Amino acid sequence: MKKQTRRTFIGRVASAAVATVSATIPFLNAACRKDARAQSQAASEFEPGYLRLHRTGELRRRGEELWQLMESCSLCPRECGAARLDGQAGFCQGTSQLVIAAYNPHYGEERPLVGRGGSGTVFFSNCNLRCVFCINWQISQGGEGAPRSVEDLADMMLHLQEIGCVNINIVTPTHYSPHIVLALDIAATRGLRLPLVYNTCGWERLEILRKLDGIVDIYLPDFKYAEGAMASKYSSGADTYPEITKAALLEMHRQVGVAKPAEDGLMYRGLMIRHLVMPNSVSGSTEVIDWIAENLPKDTYVNIMAQYRPMYKAFDYPEIARRLNRAEYNEVVRHARQVGLTNLDIQGI
Repeated sequence: MKKQTRRTFIGRVASAAVATVSATIPFLNAACRKDARAQSQAASEFEPGYLRLHRTGELRRRGEELWQLMESCSLCPRECGAARLDGQAGFCQGTSQLVIAAYNPHYGEERPLVGRGGSGTVFFSNCNLRCVFCINWQISQGGEGAPRSVEDLADMMLHLQEIGCVNINIVTPTHYSPHIVLALDIAATRGLRLPLVYNTCGWERLEILRKLDGIVDIYLPDFKYAEGAMASKYSSGADTYPEITKAALLEMHRQVGVAKPAEDGLMYRGLMIRHLVMPNSVSGSTEVIDWIAENLPKDTYVNIMAQYRPMYKAFDYPEIARRLNRAEYNEVVRHARQVGLTNLDIQGI
């Protein structure tokens, strides 16, 4: 019997492995093609709400209505009254000049928002909530970004669609909602047809949300705090946050309903709530979960987020100057299951 050297053995194993992979590739390719076909079919059958409003001229009309609210700004719950059309900055530090920090495919969002091509995110500069622990504080409070026109924003949306993104995800949109709606109207003329994701802190005026009815396909709000005192302490005096956000969530649900992925695994419509669990229960996670379970359908999509880490000014507050621990997070997950929520996005910690 011919002696088998180590080199011969490795060569035979490698050859066998290549043969196995070669035999498997057709099946993998077939599965990928099937998945791509499902995604293509679901996408082709979907029409974003803003297209219907665009065809009737309603989309532009609402954008112009929102624009006029910047004359004495009342776009967010602070209603600071800044003359933004005259160049005065509001509490959010925004004027009527659109400022954008970045736009790109994003793969770190919830899985049904990512797909193969990523979520087409546009990160707007400045913010009306101004949290002391903001992970993106350079953008939200440091003013990082560049001046852009409404036409530029429309071009960005179309570019994100062209490179394969599965939605347009507008991050921190409230103070620039007029610009967004007018850009959508321009982009719709030129072929935009991706679902619009309204990625917000949750603190939204009902009057503004009603102007967005039929424009937004997917609402992606935070529900940060159960208590006004905590919202005031960590988010620049926003003591009305819980009551206003609760009303906003009910209105969002009325508009778009429960978020459920299509056959291709992607989300095209619905409400997706995020709750960031924070150290020492400062976010009131149990109360937040109880409210959702009592006031919205039990299959409401809820992402219980575990990624809190102290950033920006958080180290000035000892109770939030550390990472979340596993026991704190697991207790919130356990409670959510106990009260009957069935559509949970759970993260490891």
